[in-house]
Order: sequence, then structure tokens, then C-alpha cells
Amino acid sequence: MKQLNFLILILFFFPFNVFADDTFLSLKKSKVNVRYGPGFEYPIKFIYNKINLPIKQIDKKENFRRIIDLKNNSGWIHVSQLKKVNSIIPKTDKILFSKPTNFSKPLAKIEKGRVLLIQNCKNNWCKIKTDNFKGWVKIENSWGLN
Repeated sequence: MKQLNFLILILFFFPFNVFADDTFLSLKKSKVNVRYGPGFEYPIKFIYNKINLPIKQIDKKENFRRIIDLKNNSGWIHVSQLKKVNSIIPKTDKILFSKPTNFSKPLAKIEKGRVLLIQNCKNNWCKIKTDNFKGWVKIENSWGLN
């Protein structure tokens, strides 16, 4: 019983999170190789052809990051191909508004799966840019933000 209390005490004062490395990033280039392992000697598993695509880092080893995307594809990417997250992908259709409120003017319908570039965020709204549209969307049910 003393060992159990000691273990609980240790975990209380020194909590650990197995997902501490989980963080969102974006692809820096329009062509990014994803490898089977953390090194250039590993073969290419697949290639992303979408700049600014948000991905989640789930592990790291030296200069490589293990990532997973919205469709659960995973692999290793060199850090030179990654940047701080600047985009989201809505998991459901969204309405683009002129201001961060449901009562403002609707500007466009944003379909799920579209990459939206983030300009700034307030509460649960982000000002985004996509093709010819700029405006605000609610970020709930979106992939790409912590």
C-alpha cells in the first residue's frame, strides 16, 4: 500500500504526458517526401503535393519528425520541409463570415477538406484566407490547431 501511495504521489508532483510531442505543423514546400524511417537512407513512402497542409508531429528523432495527417497517413519528414502551423482543414462544411460572429454577413460556403490559411485567431474564430476569399470561420471541427 505504501508503494502505491508513493507512486501516486510521484505522478501527482511529476506528471508525464505521453503525447507531449504532439504539435501541429505545416508543410513548407509544394512537394514533400514522407519516408518510412527517420533518415534519408529510408525509402520514400509517399509524397505530399500540397503546400501549407497541416500535419501533426507525433514523434521526433534528430532532424526528422514523425507525422500523421488528417487521413491517418504517417511517416517521417525532415525538419527543413516543415514550418510552424499556419493552416487548418475543416472536417465539416463551414460558412465564411465578414466578422467573428454568426450575426455578421456570410461571404461564402467553405467545403470540408479545403486548406485554409490562418491570419489570426480570437476565441473560437480564425480569420482565414483561401483563393479569392478572406473572412472568419469557427474553428470547431477543424484539423490543424492544438
